[in-house]
Amino acid sequence: MNPAAAAILEGMPDPGDLRRAERDGMTFICAGSALLACYPSGDAGMRNVAVAVLRQLGFGGRAVAAVMGLTENYVATLHNRALREGTAGLVRERGRPGKLAARDWEQAARWRAEGASDSEIARRLGVAQSTVFRRLGPAAVQEQLPAAGPEGEPGPEAGPAAPEQDGEPGPQAGEPGPGGPAGPGPGDEPAAPGPGPEASPAVPQPAPAPAGGLVPAGGRQPSPGAGLARVAGAVLPSRYAGAMLVHAYLDRIGAEAILAAALPSALARLRYDDLGLLTATSLAFALGASSAEGTKHLIPAQAGILAGIGRLPDPRTLRPRLAAIAEACDPLALQRQLAAAMLAADPPGLHAYYVDDHFVPYEGAKPVPKGWNTKRRHAQPGRAGTMVSDYHGRAVCFTDGEPSGLSATLPGVLAQLRQVLGEQAKILLGFDRGGSYPVAFRAIRDARAGWVTWRRAPLAPVTAAPRRYWAARGDGKPAEVLTLADETVQIKDYGQARQITLFEDGAPVQQVLTSDLAAPAAALLSWLRCRWRIENLFKYLEDNYGIHWLCDYRASLEDDAHLIANPERKAARARLREAEAALATAERELATLLTSPELPAAAKNKAIPAAEKKITMATEAVTAAKAALKKIPAKLPASQITPGAQKAILATRRRSLQMVLRLLAAAAEHWLGNRLNDYLRDPDEYRAITRHLLHLDGTITSTPRVITVTLDPPAAPRTARALGLLIEEINATPPRMPGDTRPITYQLAAHPRI
Repeated sequence: MNPAAAAILEGMPDPGDLRRAERDGMTFICAGSALLACYPSGDAGMRNVAVAVLRQLGFGGRAVAAVMGLTENYVATLHNRALREGTAGLVRERGRPGKLAARDWEQAARWRAEGASDSEIARRLGVAQSTVFRRLGPAAVQEQLPAAGPEGEPGPEAGPAAPEQDGEPGPQAGEPGPGGPAGPGPGDEPAAPGPGPEASPAVPQPAPAPAGGLVPAGGRQPSPGAGLARVAGAVLPSRYAGAMLVHAYLDRIGAEAILAAALPSALARLRYDDLGLLTATSLAFALGASSAEGTKHLIPAQAGILAGIGRLPDPRTLRPRLAAIAEACDPLALQRQLAAAMLAADPPGLHAYYVDDHFVPYEGAKPVPKGWNTKRRHAQPGRAGTMVSDYHGRAVCFTDGEPSGLSATLPGVLAQLRQVLGEQAKILLGFDRGGSYPVAFRAIRDARAGWVTWRRAPLAPVTAAPRRYWAARGDGKPAEVLTLADETVQIKDYGQARQITLFEDGAPVQQVLTSDLAAPAAALLSWLRCRWRIENLFKYLEDNYGIHWLCDYRASLEDDAHLIANPERKAARARLREAEAALATAERELATLLTSPELPAAAKNKAIPAAEKKITMATEAVTAAKAALKKIPAKLPASQITPGAQKAILATRRRSLQMVLRLLAAAAEHWLGNRLNDYLRDPDEYRAITRHLLHLDGTITSTPRVITVTLDPPAAPRTARALGLLIEEINATPPRMPGDTRPITYQLAAHPRI
């Protein structure tokens, strides 16, 4: 109990004895002999105040609910209202709300025609969203109202809204919402173009996109997904201004054209700036939001300006819109385009790639197949994501599927990698012992790629003489001396492969198997040791980008065709063991009979035929049991063994789209970190410093021609100097954010804002 409650109840024999009494129309709340509240029994408002007071004095919600005759949930609601809104949140006004005048609904119709969502209109009018829907009707059948004044002048609602008194921008007229597009219906003729909210002279008119929906990154044409006016003519502070540095990487790889290819048809984009929405979501992941719901912890106005939109949408708007985009595109094809652009801008320099599985647990109620969770060290329902990283530790491609071994998922992810790199690209896949099976080796060979992995235990005999090799190290330290034996071995069900054995103190300790017959042995061992980079990538993406989030619990049920052990074969094996045991017993009895010295010869001759007959019958039983065992399959589909058994197939399109946006943000941070470390020279902390720089305070000045980002200098002088040099490098070729033609320039403020 807190000090306030202890002071009130000081000296009481039982301070926790909370009780309620009613007398003469009054309700009394007591604790021990202390009177805590007194109010008329019919006054619900005073009752709510008493509940909030009791909770703030330290009494538990369950005890208060029992005494007051309320549910625990309602007590918790009242407590939260009191903390959030004070007394005003405990006493609600009675009666129906006042009706709006006709001019208010006329204004609402204009807002709807300009692209405002029903939720935004309801917020401005102070009514429920359903009221707006009932009064204005479905958004898709509303008449497009002009937003321009006489003689083509912009109307009163055109252009970006004026800043509110608290310094944050007001709601944009086209903020994304859950409603449909405001315009002609699917069967109507297209309306003639007229002056609208984007006709303001302060905002440059976007040029039409080329056919096919792709916008060349170098052409600087606005994306077809830009359905809303971008912020212009504003000076806005943002505590996330450092994240604007990400646009240097997005512009470098041409992310605008890639993301624009994922957008749905033009009719669905009239109401949303989908390109800005995708960009803002990726930047939110870069700022540490682990999921779409996590964006609610960001300041909407200060996070939305990073992508050029007025406000970051509420999760109730963001999640359905991301889902609609995911269902209308192929997220894996989008990821392949992104990976190809990333590798084209910054080639890995080495043809070695690393692949490994990542388990994503599922906590829902659907019968999802189980997999092995390496973190908790037990099996549980979930999905397996297989990812490929390059030699520099960047995520290149991924696939999602049911939990299985790496040897089963390698062919699918290799096909993705081949589409990213091209048919003629040289590939050397490195993986751990989980994929070290002949079936995986054959699949990689069929895809015209190479492989290198560790040999599964036990180690094979070494026939080649060990030799010393000098392996160079990239950290400036002296070369490492290795003792290796290099030879060619035969692998069952695969063929010839190269085996490299590492010796320590004259004994073999590790063996490497590879299909590469030309690379130096020490180099192959070094490349395989670098496989830990994908483990570090998994850990970093989990800690900072939430790749272990499932994002979607939707699933479809189908018959479980997963092969499991056949119980009939288990029973047949038991019968075979019994028959073999009976045969062994009969043979021992005959041997005992023949070697027994005290048994007369006549008795032996009389007992031998019976013993031999018993052996013959046991032998026939063993033969019959073996024949029966051969006819019984070792495994059968689960639905055949257990009729009606089903499994759930999770829908992964939404998760895959979010994975693309997460990996885009991670790649941008990776590039920024490497560029910053060129000036910082801190190999131990440069990634952490880069993440902190994304949260630098600053000011974003948007004009019709240019966007200027003024960042507060970091506290550490060496970091400030390195950031200043990085800004000079970026300003040499000013980037542009996706869907916007204005260049972005960066500068450091002379003094940080207080």
